[in-house]
Amino acid sequence: MNRTSSTLATAIALALGLPLSPALAQSSGTAQTLDTVIVTGTRVADRTVAESQSPIDIITPEALTATGTTELATALARALPSLNFPRPAVTDGTSAIRPAQLRGLSPDQVLILVNGKRRHTSALLNVNGSIGRGSSAADLNTIPVAAIARVEVLRDGASAQYGSDAIAGVVNLVLKGAEKGGSLALDLGQYSAGDGRQYQLSGDAGVGFADDRGFVHVAGQLTHQDNTNRAGPFQPYTPATLPNQGNNPGLGEVAYIYGDPVVDAQAVSANAGFAFSDNLNAYATAIASNRDIVSYAFNRSRNHNPLTAQFYPDGFVPEIAMLSQDRSLVAGLKGSNEAGWTWDVSYNYGYNHIDFQTQNSVNYSLGATSPRRFRDGALEYTQNIGNADVTKTVDFGLAYPATLSFGAEYRREKWNQSPGEANSYTGSGAQGFGGFTPQNSGYFDRHSYAAYAGLEADLSDKFSAGLTGRYEDYSDFGSETSGKLSARYAFTERVALRGTVSSGFRAPSLAQQHYQVVTSQYNGSLDRFFDSGTFPATSPAARALGAEPLKAETSLSYSLGLVLQPTDRLYITVDAYQIDIDDRIVLSSNLPLGTNAAAQALLAGLGINGVTAARYFNNAIDTRTRGVDVIGSYSIPLTHGAFNLTAGYNYNKTDITRVAPNPAQLDALGATFWRVGRDEQGRIEEGFPRDKTTLGATWNLQRWDFVLGATRYGEFTTRVAETGNPVNDQTYGAKWIVDASASFKPSANWTLTLGADNLLDQYPDRTIAVNANHGQFPYSSQSPFGFNGAYAYGRIRYAW
Repeated sequence: MNRTSSTLATAIALALGLPLSPALAQSSGTAQTLDTVIVTGTRVADRTVAESQSPIDIITPEALTATGTTELATALARALPSLNFPRPAVTDGTSAIRPAQLRGLSPDQVLILVNGKRRHTSALLNVNGSIGRGSSAADLNTIPVAAIARVEVLRDGASAQYGSDAIAGVVNLVLKGAEKGGSLALDLGQYSAGDGRQYQLSGDAGVGFADDRGFVHVAGQLTHQDNTNRAGPFQPYTPATLPNQGNNPGLGEVAYIYGDPVVDAQAVSANAGFAFSDNLNAYATAIASNRDIVSYAFNRSRNHNPLTAQFYPDGFVPEIAMLSQDRSLVAGLKGSNEAGWTWDVSYNYGYNHIDFQTQNSVNYSLGATSPRRFRDGALEYTQNIGNADVTKTVDFGLAYPATLSFGAEYRREKWNQSPGEANSYTGSGAQGFGGFTPQNSGYFDRHSYAAYAGLEADLSDKFSAGLTGRYEDYSDFGSETSGKLSARYAFTERVALRGTVSSGFRAPSLAQQHYQVVTSQYNGSLDRFFDSGTFPATSPAARALGAEPLKAETSLSYSLGLVLQPTDRLYITVDAYQIDIDDRIVLSSNLPLGTNAAAQALLAGLGINGVTAARYFNNAIDTRTRGVDVIGSYSIPLTHGAFNLTAGYNYNKTDITRVAPNPAQLDALGATFWRVGRDEQGRIEEGFPRDKTTLGATWNLQRWDFVLGATRYGEFTTRVAETGNPVNDQTYGAKWIVDASASFKPSANWTLTLGADNLLDQYPDRTIAVNANHGQFPYSSQSPFGFNGAYAYGRIRYAW
């Protein structure tokens, strides 16, 4: 929230008869927000927020820096009621590269753009028990916050306009360009528990050259984050669970590290343009980041293995070290002519490489000669895109000229899984995170072609409409066609109705199709480790268990919205939506094969031994998501300064409408298996807050800025797997989180800020003992606001 961004609780309540709802720290003043020209979800050159046929939010850089977070995704989650960004722990790579949800859907069902161009996804595949399990999504935290001019969030299906992934919506990060001047800021903070110290040095600068025909805007940030730890002491909850037996630590011993990882990160960006003439421009955007992240695996107690005491007399917590290297480059030419034609031709390169190492570990199979640090291998994703877009204003005799658009795209993707050193996977492998074997590794690629066409027109002074269609053909699974129809009718200048109908799709990622690994996992219900194999759907092992080649998810979305501006300073939108997704791709539950002789014999015949559970990706479910977004802002002019209010509310409910019956191969094994277990169904249907409310107020004076925000996260539920007792399902209650800050400007250039996130030191409900790993995981990793407590911070900023 900033001097220009705020929302209203009471205005929405009075105008719509709703209960007081929280604030979206969204825009740059009500009037300016309505008049902001958007580039997301439309090809019309001068379409504004107020005129949009689809719901769209504008998030300013001031809103992104209104709290103490140094992460872009966290800042967006605090600004958008429909965005969820939890902080999972002890989930291997997912603890470090965390996925975000829009409208409760999978993280890979929202498309990320930078300056309107597709952002590449992370090489990481989220395969552990977190929100977004099975997804491979774009990593928002690779982009410097100081580089961003605004964020446009299209809360609507947009596959017909942008292609795969845009089922839930689109997040377009618009970078600073021709803006001159710059800033330099230092942030320092720490949690009230005394850990999690963070610092960040960030800045940006823009310059013009060649008589301002060209510009370049650079930005960067250096970030360090210490780990947090909210692990509890070991507390046995049954007589059979005794301390110092099996993998149990001593009574009352805190043996885990349960919280945020250690992060050292660097990110830089450059956004440049050059005007050769009034009708020909070149542009380029480059972004690079390195993040060195250390997260934590399950504790191995002193009794875990006879060799443990030799290496670690007090037991040990394996550390998973990840170096994520992210690179991107977009370059292009765009032009226009007097006949009304405009064109844009671009090349888009994206690359993410994640190197894994396990440290503070041991490979028991190597005995006394085992090293304690292992190189586990790497994952890598690369995209290359060639794109051409053309628009033309045409006169059909309507009230205004229409906009015709069409274009084509070629995309080539590569995903690699590289093996680790032999010590990392030999025998039992490195404890905590075993290396990728040569047999499990591989190099995979595909290409796709796409073509689209669209028409948008103002049919009268009050009525506008748009129609778009897109065809894509993938080399690995086939083709998909999608379309979108949108319309807006203004009853008056202050009341408008808008609606859309759209079909969409999401192609299965290369990682979902080819990832293969055997790793050690923990079953909380059975209180033991087991070796689980993740197999590609086309592999012999998965086919023997009934898997079929993956196909694309398809969706059909509807939205209907009301845009209200009762007074010049009050702006309210209400948008209801429904999103039906067929053949949704999910990672199956761990199929318990260890005690099934027929299953063991089946796998042994394929050369797979020692695996007690198996899982694979499949198109096993259909879902229906229904919800409503309410957004409002209100400004109050004062004699001294300005007072702004913001409010936002999202209600979202996802139901699984179909679960495909088990394949005959599973039933033939003579045991009950679940391709989509009740724990995974719980994550999809109710593992995130059913509703979320944001409230905000800013008071801006000549030398002081005061910001107060409150967010209510609704209840969410965790379900136990089939091996557990359903009575142990737990619903976590709703919580209010309050953020506050005060900024003082001793001069026009300097700003000094003190603030606190989660000012009241709120924690989620404690997890019941039977689900808390003997009290050692006292809070749920699915908590939408984490479980670190209050965070105090200070910021010094110099701008010119």
